[in-house]
Amino acid sequence: MALISRKSFQFYYSSRPASRSVLMTLSKRLSFISGQRKPQSCSSVAMRMLCFKDKSQYMFRRKNHMELRIPSLSVNETMHLGGDAGGNTTSSHVWMEEQLFFKKLSSLCTSHEIFDFLSSLEVMSDTMASGALQRISEVEVDDNGLKNPEGVLENEVFRALCFQFECESSKLSNTGLLNALQALVKLRVDPQSTLMASLLSEGEERLVKGQLTVKNLCTLGESLLELENPSHTTLRRILNCMQDKDIEKWSPREMVMVYKMLQVTVGEREQHQDLLNRMNSVTLTIVSQLSPKFTSAILNSLVVLHQTRAVPLVTALCKHSVKHIPYFTGDELVNILEAFLYFGHREQIFTEALETHVPKSIFTMHPQTVSKVMQYCCRKMILSKPIFDAVAEGFVSDADTFTTDQIAGYIIPFGILNYLPPNASSLFRKLESILHARLRHFQPHTLLNLLHSCVLIQRYPVNFLPKIFSPYFLQQLQAQPPGLDTTVTSQLTQLFLTATLECLFYEGPKLLPKYGLKAFLTPCSSVDVHLLKRVKTGLLYLLKKRIYFASEVSTPYFYTLDIEIKLDEEGFVLPAPQCEEVHRRIALCVDGRNRFCVNSYNLLGEEAIKQRHLQLLGYEVVQIPFFEIESLQNCRKMAEYLQKKIFPHTYGPS
Repeated sequence: MALISRKSFQFYYSSRPASRSVLMTLSKRLSFISGQRKPQSCSSVAMRMLCFKDKSQYMFRRKNHMELRIPSLSVNETMHLGGDAGGNTTSSHVWMEEQLFFKKLSSLCTSHEIFDFLSSLEVMSDTMASGALQRISEVEVDDNGLKNPEGVLENEVFRALCFQFECESSKLSNTGLLNALQALVKLRVDPQSTLMASLLSEGEERLVKGQLTVKNLCTLGESLLELENPSHTTLRRILNCMQDKDIEKWSPREMVMVYKMLQVTVGEREQHQDLLNRMNSVTLTIVSQLSPKFTSAILNSLVVLHQTRAVPLVTALCKHSVKHIPYFTGDELVNILEAFLYFGHREQIFTEALETHVPKSIFTMHPQTVSKVMQYCCRKMILSKPIFDAVAEGFVSDADTFTTDQIAGYIIPFGILNYLPPNASSLFRKLESILHARLRHFQPHTLLNLLHSCVLIQRYPVNFLPKIFSPYFLQQLQAQPPGLDTTVTSQLTQLFLTATLECLFYEGPKLLPKYGLKAFLTPCSSVDVHLLKRVKTGLLYLLKKRIYFASEVSTPYFYTLDIEIKLDEEGFVLPAPQCEEVHRRIALCVDGRNRFCVNSYNLLGEEAIKQRHLQLLGYEVVQIPFFEIESLQNCRKMAEYLQKKIFPHTYGPS
């Protein structure tokens, strides 16, 4: 461990003018702002120029030129920490001072306080100096970058420390070297600067020589991942070194960091599958120790790495995430929800935890996080009224600041799950005002999905239908993925039927026939085969002959009937093929679980609009829901049920 003396990081003005050669060198150095260059010798110039990437670039000005006097560190000045010091009293003294140093450092909350503290010291180790840089990065860097660039990057103490780390990189301890590199990456120091080039080069050299511990390897890997274009070659070397390490001794942080490195090299997943398998097995044993941050990070990595076979680990992590829901950041919760969706996982206690958290936090949650919660509920067909009601309130309050995708993410699930919140009138007034103001900003497919979801719950976007049915808009749909696929044409056809059957006052353009379809093919249109068979058996028992009903009947109106029964004027059942003397048509909707929200008797929007349209087309719609017939034990009881349901007064064959 190198020692840095007070003189080595103090600046002072030179009492003699700089020589012409030094000034010329400085001029060349200070004129450089960005670009590739090779590291130069520390002795070639009196002042180093650093480049920083942020909103603007910072450099040392010539008018503020100051001369550095930095003594070279020798091997004799290297010291060891803690137990490695043995009985050496000097080493013990330094160890005690480091403990006090880091305790004091952790109590400082601004870079100004930290620089004042460093200026008061006579001597410090490279570990202490790198720790100071790390503390500066903690207090001065947020999601938007460096909060006070000039106050940090142009500070004399900071510049002197950087100079010392660059000049003496080969003599630094592994901890001092890699912690300094990590801190400077977080402070957005230009990776092309000679300072960063020197530290990265030294770190990679020690990696190749096998001198780094697991902790060192993870610190180096984390620094590389923070760079815009990390060296995949170096990451591969780190992972190759990790192959030989004892995974059971890794800390949770080290486990997470290796997952993240594997995540970046996902294209080479097969080369590291053995390492991944061993990590998955060990991680399963420490799930209960994982923090919210680590739980989210590992689940995200498992998604990116397509670890669909790691079922026990995924299940354990998903269950473990339940207790952390109030403590996840927005991004972390998004990772959790994406993992639930990717792996097809669903936990009732997870939904209950969301129902507690979302209503309390709706006005502070990021819209993207709320959109992901709604997407999760929609894809899992979970109608959570506490969540949906809170989201509706949040939309009315804050929707003016949302992106178009976020607006769609909030609203579409209401239609798909067929739910109107208590403030439905306010919700759709707000949506209509946003559409009037920002209609041209919506992508074609996003707009179609949004308006289609509205008609599912009988909220008719009549003012916007002319745009949807216009040839120009339809061409835009066709030009963008997924084009005019079955889902898109189904939505267009259903909008056309809605305009025709439910909006009798609509007189705008209609859908051109070439953009329609022959039959709806949606998840809701599929019938529960087992349930349909039981109903057909009951009808056969009731009507005596199979000819008196037809199943899976295509209609001229794009819908498919589960079962159709025809009646004459007197109410007698006619043979299914007969087309004359048909006075009434009965459409039996055999609704299995797939047509309802999960753990609910609430029909999904697609099935609700189908039954509504069939009634408007003249059919007598009779719903046969799964929960009414599941308990019927035999054909006779099924027939009795069907008689009461279909023929409450009289029935009989013609």
